[in-house]
Parts: sequence; C-alpha cells; structure tokens
Amino acid sequence: FTKGSGGGPREDNVTGLLVRSTATNWTKDSVLAVDAGTHLAAIVRILEESLSQKPFSETPKGSAVTSERRSSSKGTNAAPSDASPLRSSARTYRSNSEGGKFRATSSVGPTQRVGRPKRESPFAGLELPHESARANAAFITREMISTYLITHPHLDHISGFVVNTASFQQTSRPKRLAGLPSTIHAIKTHIFNDVIWPNLSDEDGGVGLVSYMRLTEGGNVALGDGETRGYIEVCDGLSVKCLSVSHGHCMKSHSHRGSCVGLHAGTGGRVTAAVASAAQEPLSPGPDSDRAVVVARASELERPCVYDSTAFFVRDEASGRDVLIFGDVEPDSLSLSPRTASVWAEAAPKIAAGTLSGIFIECSFDDTQSDPTLFGHLAPRHLIDELKVLAAKVEACRQTKRKRKRQSIGLKFNHDAEIKYRRARNPHRNARRGVGTPDSTQADSDRTNESIDDTIPPAVLPEGTLADSNEPPRTANATSSPSTHGKGGGEGEGGGGGGGGSSTSRPLEGLPIVIIHMKDTLKDGQDVSEDIMKCLLKHDLDARLGCNFIISRSGASLWL
Repeated sequence: FTKGSGGGPREDNVTGLLVRSTATNWTKDSVLAVDAGTHLAAIVRILEESLSQKPFSETPKGSAVTSERRSSSKGTNAAPSDASPLRSSARTYRSNSEGGKFRATSSVGPTQRVGRPKRESPFAGLELPHESARANAAFITREMISTYLITHPHLDHISGFVVNTASFQQTSRPKRLAGLPSTIHAIKTHIFNDVIWPNLSDEDGGVGLVSYMRLTEGGNVALGDGETRGYIEVCDGLSVKCLSVSHGHCMKSHSHRGSCVGLHAGTGGRVTAAVASAAQEPLSPGPDSDRAVVVARASELERPCVYDSTAFFVRDEASGRDVLIFGDVEPDSLSLSPRTASVWAEAAPKIAAGTLSGIFIECSFDDTQSDPTLFGHLAPRHLIDELKVLAAKVEACRQTKRKRKRQSIGLKFNHDAEIKYRRARNPHRNARRGVGTPDSTQADSDRTNESIDDTIPPAVLPEGTLADSNEPPRTANATSSPSTHGKGGGEGEGGGGGGGGSSTSRPLEGLPIVIIHMKDTLKDGQDVSEDIMKCLLKHDLDARLGCNFIISRSGASLWL
C-alpha cells in the first residue's frame, strides 16, 4: 500500500510503499518497505483513520480522527467480500471486549451503528496488540517490517527512515537497508556518518541498528534457477532483482557517489575494471603510449555525472508474479545515460507471460512542464513514450512465442528467406560488406519479397489463425479505423478482423500503471494528479496502448 504518493514539496506525503505477499498471512518480517520518505507518520495516520468508529455521515470533513473515538460495541467477524485483483475488501478496526485488543476485520453492514474506516484498510487481518494507533504503528515497524529497499539516496526517499531509526531500539535484529552499492555508499558516507546523523549502522564502529545489504546490478546469477535466477530474498515471501536507471545529471562536470556515466555503480568514482584493464593493455612502443593511457582515463572521467536510481522487480514467491517499482527516473530520450530500455527488456517477457502484475512509476509533472525543467523526472508525454518502447518489446515477445507455436504444429517456414531477411535488417551488415556490393544489393532486393509475417503483432490475428506466408510485411503501427478506447475494451479491440491487418492491437491492455511521485503545485484549482491523469488518458488514446492508469493515494491499497 501507499504511505506517500507525492514527490514534494510537502514533507508529509513523499515517496513510500509497503509490499507484502498475502500468502504469508501477516507473519513476522513479512512486510517490505520500498523507499521511506514518509514512513512511521503515515502508518500512524492510516491506523488512526482505520480505527475511527464514527460512520462516514457523522465524521466532519477534515476532522482528525483518533483511536480514542472507538465504539465500545463488540466486533463481529463478517466474511470478507470477494476482492477484485485491484481492490481489497473494505475493512475496519473495532474493539474486541474479550481481549482488549484490536483486530482488523471485515466492515459491517451500513445499518449497524459501528465505525468503518475512511479507506479500505491495508492492515486488514493483522492482529494489533495495543490500544493506540501510535503504539500499533511502532509494532508494525518493529515486528512486521524487516527490510527497506531504497531506490536512491535523495532525501524525499530516505528521510522517514532516517528519523524513524529512533524507534528501532526495541527490535531483536537490525533493520536491513538494501539497495545498489552506490545507494548504500551515499547513505553510509553522507547520512550515517556521525555528522548529519549518528552512525547507527553495523559498520565502522556504529551502533548496529541498521545493516547494509548491497544488491547486485541485474541480480546475482549465482542465486535461484530458471525464472527465479538473480532474485534474492529480502523478507518473508518476497524476493527482488534490481536494475539501475538514470535520474538526471549534475550541473557540474564531476563525478560523485559512483554515479557517473561509464563508471560502475558503487565504485565511489573509481575507474571501472573494464577501463582499468584496457589501460593496462600493452601499447605499441613509442613516446605517446603513456600519454594515450592518461588520455583514455581522463576521457572516461570527464563524462557527465548522472544520478543513479533503481527499478526493483519484487517477486511473490508463492504465486511467481512480479510487480515492477521504479524510483525516480528520466526518459531515455533526454538522458545522457539511457538505461530504462533495459528494464523494459526484462519486463516484456513477464508481461507476455502474464506474470507481471503491475508497474509503479513516477510522473512528477503534467505536460506544461518543459523538458529543461524536468530535472530527471517524467511528464505524461515522456511516460507514454517509454510505455511505447515497452509495448514494442512485449509484442516482440509474443511474436516469438507465436512463431514457436507455429513451428511446433509443423508449419512450413522458409528458413533461408528468414535468414536473408534478418541479414538485410542487420545495421552492421554494410560495414562488413560495403554499401552497394552485389550481396547487399541482392539482400535488399530479397527483403521486399521474403516471408516476414512474424513481424505481425499476435493480437492482430485471430486466435488460432496462421498468417499467409506470402503476405506482405506489416508492423505494429499499421492501423485502420480506430475503435473507441476505454477500460475493459475486451478482446475484440485488440484482435480479430480479417484481411490485411485491419485491426490494431493494444499490447498493454489492462496492465496496471500506478502513478507515484506527483509534485504538488501548491496552487488553487484541481490537484496536479488530475491534470496528469487527463494527459495520460489523452496520450494513451492516441497511442492505443490499453494501459490501466491508477493514481496512487496515501493510505490506498492495491491487490495485484
């Protein structure tokens, strides 16, 4: 669930998520925190609202609802209603006169005079041992949350965690702070350094309340097998794999925290092993050899400094499904070190296989924000462009799957023509052969006549239909009369139809895209989130992606 959905400037609603596997049934250490700009205060606030015993109609708008306003009526255990994949059942906390404790139970009928939560409670089913919201929030922080995944070390992603360390003293083990080596290096050097904050870590003579967990870029290949390769367990029921992304660049030409284009994350500004080994390779004897090494190193270090952020694939070990959670990220089209495409390459096969449940990604501004003032963030126009890249990769994965299916049922395929076609598309082919050579000319000529129906997105063809092997090439952008876009458009919008690809696909149909890190404008009028949503829906209508955009709200929970 969402602790904080904003990206500033208000400090009470900045980035923070809690994730758990429902299969763990609220066991100890079964909750994972992803970023913690807002943390303990948000949990207290949500518990206070959930513990409210006043019906909606009797709660004054804007009033502060506290646990002292509970009803004394005995709670009943109504069976929870069926929840959709994106909506948890409405729950409430009510007094249990038998044990003097609180337990999250299903909400009661509207005719009963007991309280209901203002929101669907994310802590439904968790037995809480204390009377007050603040004591129960401390219990959740100490006993249920074992690991904090940090996408990058900017204050709006770590400030809650840092301040909340004062509540860690009654725990039985250190809290794990997990992230890329560059993130850990920055927090260790600049936060827990006995200057900005006491050294509460278990390194360099610290107190030992926090233990650093340095994750491997791209996942540790020595861990897991098959679909789980590279994932590392971070709490009960959940494991993660991480990839680095770019989050803007420094205004000055220097490197720090290892966050430099061409420098490996976590090296602290040192030259990468690849560069070092290249510099150590023997050069031909001559007076310029030493200078060549120095120039190579200087050229590497003079590259622009880019902030590192992280995208986490969080895997539910019980179901084998993932959610993808981005830290702050900029569009590849503007980045000096474009890296988001590698995340999409990892996500696309999961979407094609139906194992990626949703994507949490920032959209800090609406489309009125100019590119030079994005400062490493996304606006709706850029988010849609990134999702187009993802959609193309998803379609490519589905095409590959379709091709294998056709081959498995004995479909005849002209492999020689396919090889010629792929060679003709190779961008490096002319560099080897030379432009205008007989081979290249012939390949270009053959390209227009080969059977290349595997470039057709699978959604273009009706289920079970095989393309005519002599059909001319088509692409995912081929369109005909567009149909009205909307949620739940059904299979008919993306597939079916005869002849020559008259229908268009929605490659990301129904995929939940949860928008986080929206920056409040602090102006009169509608909230910036509404402007962002309008922009996204308009762009999606034109792009025909079929995404299910969801605006995150503090205290809201999603079942994915």
